Amino acid sequence: MLLPPSRHYTAEHQAFRDTVRRFVAREITPHADDWDEAGEFPRELYRKAAAAGLLGIGFPEAYGGVNDDPFLRLILFEEIAWCGSGGVGASLFSHTIGAPPIASAGSAELQARVLPKILAGEAISALAITEPGGGSDVARLTTSARRDGNAYVVNGSKTFITSGMRADYYTVAVRTGGPGAAGVSLLLIERDTPGFTRTPLKKMGWWASDTATLHFDDCRVPAENLIGHEGQGFPIIMKNFNNERLGLSASACGAAMVCYHDALEWARQRHTFGQRLADHQVIRHKLIDMAERIEATRAWLDDLAARLAAGDSPVAQIAMVKNFATRTMQFCADAAVQTLGGMGYMRGTRVERIYRDVKVMMIGGGAEEIMKDLAARQLEI
Repeated sequence: MLLPPSRHYTAEHQAFRDTVRRFVAREITPHADDWDEAGEFPRELYRKAAAAGLLGIGFPEAYGGVNDDPFLRLILFEEIAWCGSGGVGASLFSHTIGAPPIASAGSAELQARVLPKILAGEAISALAITEPGGGSDVARLTTSARRDGNAYVVNGSKTFITSGMRADYYTVAVRTGGPGAAGVSLLLIERDTPGFTRTPLKKMGWWASDTATLHFDDCRVPAENLIGHEGQGFPIIMKNFNNERLGLSASACGAAMVCYHDALEWARQRHTFGQRLADHQVIRHKLIDMAERIEATRAWLDDLAARLAAGDSPVAQIAMVKNFATRTMQFCADAAVQTLGGMGYMRGTRVERIYRDVKVMMIGGGAEEIMKDLAARQLEI
């Protein structure tokens, strides 16, 4: 068994971990295979997650949120990974990237109108940044929002949007001004807005997560749906990315733990050439290689959570840990499938699903190459 969480974790943290673990075991794991094959999961799961206290972390208490503790976020995403379905976690918690800009920069009226519904699991929130013509280069986005009286007229498209088909509220990056970062703003666009359509996308992994391309054709969006002020969207987006990357890192670490656990159980039970698979040195070493990477990843995440809790803003380190954690996941997924052999290649096993999920984790929230460039700039290399 891998080492327990570090000294940073309190009794409150452990109680929350137990809550999430029970929720996953009861509400997600028994259905993960079916939901993956169906390409979706019931909307009722959002309400159940809200009732269990899982949706409000980091949001204002006035709207149903709870304490913004970085360790609670690490625990949440690490434990959700144990269902072995990255798609469920991605869509169930798409509000953790869609709603923070509303909570941090939206008007009091906008917050009061939408946040209680999102945090109660009654409405789904999504983030729409990426465009068909460009991914990580947010400063050059082209979706336009032209002010016309008491509304913005939006034209353009977004793609690879998690919860893109079923979301009720979309936090959308638009260009309200000139070129570059200074011309970027954020708008809240609601699903029934005339001229707003969605096209579903099929993916290598994350099957249970609905993903879509969004199309805006002269959509009139009320001016009060502006998040923050015109031209201030870029820094809000960058701050949001840091939180997203930390969550992705914790999810990757959790998925790596699942791979280690399932490979270890298989190696203990499976017999080849008259002995357990685990009795072969090559398999024991493979398991230790997995454990080493997981322990290093967990230690780095704990350190970053402590720094965030102390008020630090370790942007470079978050970018680097995102790369490190997803490479840990990649290594462990490959090692687990190899250890399980033919069974690891079969649909319906957790390691098979995680193996398919690896690449989106290495791309989503900022591709590995972008993370390296970001870290290099932060470290003034």
